[in-house]
Formats: sequence, structure tokens, C-alpha cells
Amino acid sequence: MKGKHVILLILGILIADQVLKIWVKTHLYYHEERLILGTWFRLYFIENEGMAYGWKLGGQWGKIFLTLFRLFAVIAGSWYMKRILSQQYHKGFIICASLIYAGAAGNLIDSLFYGVIFSASEIGGPLAVMFPEQGYAAFLHGHVVDMLYFPLIENYTLPNWIPFMGGELFTFFQPIFNIADASISTGIITLLVFQKRFLKTKENESVENADYSSK
Repeated sequence: MKGKHVILLILGILIADQVLKIWVKTHLYYHEERLILGTWFRLYFIENEGMAYGWKLGGQWGKIFLTLFRLFAVIAGSWYMKRILSQQYHKGFIICASLIYAGAAGNLIDSLFYGVIFSASEIGGPLAVMFPEQGYAAFLHGHVVDMLYFPLIENYTLPNWIPFMGGELFTFFQPIFNIADASISTGIITLLVFQKRFLKTKENESVENADYSSK
């Protein structure tokens, strides 16, 4: 797989992720919801200070650590992407690595810059403004914008015979995420499913084929 194709894939994910985040940030109030396809696919605007799907590390130091970790991961990922391209890894592996890299970079942009370049989003308004006189947070303290919500089963009352949760309302699938999160998850899950096929370089495949031919 050629490097230019990897760059186009990564840029495509980054652009789609950031365009949607900026639109949501500047057009929706905090916790505002828009129905897209019936009730099972919605845009629901939230922000989180932590990892994918709203997982958090505690306090401001946790936020700084997470942002710096993302920055380190993207820098290390740049070196790794160059390495697997030069060593001609399996095309599927390179695509998965590109998805993970693009997702990490997309959320890193939010963490680094969104606190500086946006005003705060509030429930019921006003709408956030891009490039205000003063942002809502300092550099490294930006919140990640999430909006994709797929409640396939919503407000279902669980049967009373279910231990601990019987009689409670249940929603499937509750996480609210963004394109970057989806890119990371898709890359990781695909890599886990096809790891035996993907974790081979072309050199290893040539050796295996030569051994097979000699038998």
C-alpha cells in the first residue's frame, strides 16, 4: 500500500471528524438532540474531558496527562506508520493502523485546541462561537466533542426476574461518540479479528510461499 493512499485515508477521516465536530459545536446547544433516522440514529451534543465514549481520568492533572498521552501516541504513531509502510506490512494491517492513528489525532485536536478556539457551550444557549476573544479553557484542556448516538432499544423495562437490574429502564446502545472514536474502534476490532492474516510482512509471506513450493 502506497504512502499517499494512507495519507488520503487519514486526512479523509480527520476532515470528516473535524467538520462534523465544528458544525455540532457551533449549531447545537449543549445536550441538544437532532433525529437523523427515526429515533435510533441521532445527533446528541455532549462534550467529555476524557477518553472515548466518555471514560475519564480524574481532575485537571488527569486531563493534562490524557492530552499529553494522546500527543505522545500520535508522535509515536507517525514513526510507526512510516515503519510499517517501509516494511510492506499487509494492506489490511496498514489500513487498521491508519484508522487508529487518524482517530487518535482527531481527538487530540479537540484536547489541544478546542478550549482556546471556542467559547463554552451551554444548555439552552447561547451557541458556541469559534475564535472568541477568550476560549472556555486553556491549551491542553479542551473537551472532546461527541454527537453520534444509536439507542437501538430505549427505555425498555427489564423483567423483574433479572438479578439486580429487574424492573429498571434499559437502553441499548448508550454510548455517545464521534467519528474519531468510531475510527479507533473499527481499526482495533478489525485488527483483532484478522490479526493472523494481517500480522505478516510481504517478506514473511514470500518465505512461507517458498517453503510451501519446495515441499
